[in-house]
Amino acid sequence: MTDLNKSTLARVAMGLAVGAIFTIGVDALRSGGNVAPDYPCVNSGTEVVIHIEEGATGIDIARTLYKADVVKSSESFFRVAVGNPRSSQVAPGDHRLSTRNCAANALEQLLDSARIVGLINIKEGMWLSEILPQMKLAGFPADELTRAISQVEKPKGFVSLEGLLFPAQYSFDKDVSALVALNSMVVRAESEMQRAGFFSGNSPFDPQELLIIASLIQAEGKSQDFTKISQVIRNRLKIGMPLQFDSTVHYVKKSRGNIFLSTQGTLINSPYNTYRKYGLPPGPINSPGRDAMEAAMNPEPGNWLYFITVAPSDTRFTDNLKQFNVWKAEYKKNLRDGLFRSKK
Repeated sequence: MTDLNKSTLARVAMGLAVGAIFTIGVDALRSGGNVAPDYPCVNSGTEVVIHIEEGATGIDIARTLYKADVVKSSESFFRVAVGNPRSSQVAPGDHRLSTRNCAANALEQLLDSARIVGLINIKEGMWLSEILPQMKLAGFPADELTRAISQVEKPKGFVSLEGLLFPAQYSFDKDVSALVALNSMVVRAESEMQRAGFFSGNSPFDPQELLIIASLIQAEGKSQDFTKISQVIRNRLKIGMPLQFDSTVHYVKKSRGNIFLSTQGTLINSPYNTYRKYGLPPGPINSPGRDAMEAAMNPEPGNWLYFITVAPSDTRFTDNLKQFNVWKAEYKKNLRDGLFRSKK
């Protein structure tokens, strides 16, 4: 095995860095035409956990892999990395990697989120109650998380942490506290809300209300229907019609994956029950993504008051209750026939 030689390093125009663009001088790639030692692309059957520091350079990563016998030479990994723009997506944290592997495979494993130890994967529409267990599994102590939740710095006007942990994949250094981790997620959410225009003053709703609307949009449909759902919410609020969203009751009951809501479910006593309570619920019901946020600010003009997903990927909108009831009967038939069963 050989380490990255000084002559190569001297020709580097800009070092590789985690989370930054990987660039290098042309001469460094050539390195006199020599071929850097590399292992065959074969799984050795042995794995090690490699820690990538926050802000680590590409040279740092290459040397770390070389010292752990993941790659045969740091230069082989360095050359592969600078030739692949995806290298900038390597996340800090602990990664499970095969030993004695070729540099190309080592990079692919570094980019594989399933190999990140302690990865926190917040999906669009997740509840806070689903996110916190992930953080515990990632190594954050339960008591520290409990304290951190009450100490998180929320944007002005926001009263709940629900909805403020932006959907993304997070991997934190082992020395990062739960409070710092949560604050970083909130900062990301605030940045995305800024981007969507929540704080621009160009909406009759304040930022907290817009986040609530975005969470309802996220829960009630697919991205192609988001702007229409956004308009339905406005239309119902404007005429004083209850929102009557099943998703708000599912949120209270923590009933994930259920499509059908019984009549008894609509009677549940909760400020989040939009069948009994008028107006918006008191807070977001999930963590909405970027598309839902943008739809909250930019509804598609229309007079719709009703919408229903008759079959998977078939959501219909109308302002006519009679038409809605016809579609509802079609939906119930499709439900009985198993069209909504998940395919494994």
